[in-house]
Amino acid sequence: MKAITALDRDAGVSGLTLTDLPYPHAAENDVIVRVHAAGFTRGELDWPGTWSDRAGRDRTPSVPGHEVSGVVAELGYGTTGLTVGQRVFGLTDWARDGSLAEYVAVEARNLAPLPADVDHTVAAALPISGLTAWQGLFDHAGIMTGQSVLIHGAAGAVGSIAVQLALDVGARVIGTGRSADQSTVLALGAHTFLDLEAGRLEDVGEVDVVFDVIGGDILDRSTALVRAGGTLVTIAQPPTVRPKDGRAIFFVVEPDRARLEDLAQRLRDGRLDVRVGAVQPLSETPAVFAPERRVTGRTIIRVTEDLQRTQGAATS
Repeated sequence: MKAITALDRDAGVSGLTLTDLPYPHAAENDVIVRVHAAGFTRGELDWPGTWSDRAGRDRTPSVPGHEVSGVVAELGYGTTGLTVGQRVFGLTDWARDGSLAEYVAVEARNLAPLPADVDHTVAAALPISGLTAWQGLFDHAGIMTGQSVLIHGAAGAVGSIAVQLALDVGARVIGTGRSADQSTVLALGAHTFLDLEAGRLEDVGEVDVVFDVIGGDILDRSTALVRAGGTLVTIAQPPTVRPKDGRAIFFVVEPDRARLEDLAQRLRDGRLDVRVGAVQPLSETPAVFAPERRVTGRTIIRVTEDLQRTQGAATS
């Protein structure tokens, strides 16, 4: 099968190459997915799990990418709840070969059924961003109707979904970002936008929840904005400064089949919009992985065409 492999940790993006790899093995409770679309995080070439397994053993050449949408091609021994030919989407394991390949082995529990009317390229943009936004706001911060939430990087992949989810529960949303992000954030429905390049973060005042994806000085300064009993959640780095009378939580997103199903339903209901900015073929992955490459919205890799959709378009 064709796959994008990372050959050398020190080489970074220049070490990515399109190559042939053996078809993956389906371990117990695994699913082999024929990948139709894949999402990736540019920073994952710096993650330890990209280069070693859970026991710390080197596993290069490794296949990056941890968001997948496709069709079940094979079930491992003992796998239940999914069937061959079923459309699925979800997260691949952090310390196993990922989704930038024609086939990938995934634990079945990390996948959710994908409705027929949700495109694979949209579904591949949802798992990390959607689950991160949900878990940060609800599982860790416990946001409720009427509360105020400050969302840093509100125009980004995670931030834009966090804005929509917070608004849906009836929170007051303050989004931050660069000046160019203002129209995007306000179009999502945020009540207020703060330009981090020109405005004063301290002018926001106290809020119940801070959701941070930036880290550094922005994270440190945001702790003073958390009112008594409030929560700061971040995915950027463990906080070194904590709110005086609140909580500070750093977390890493976890798979959740039930929540993925809920997020997919929100897509179908029009209650959630996922911003896909560009769709590229597998062969172009090394070029779009480069940190200086920026588009509005997520860049998704299309690996295999959806034959059902293609045939349907041809006969309509």
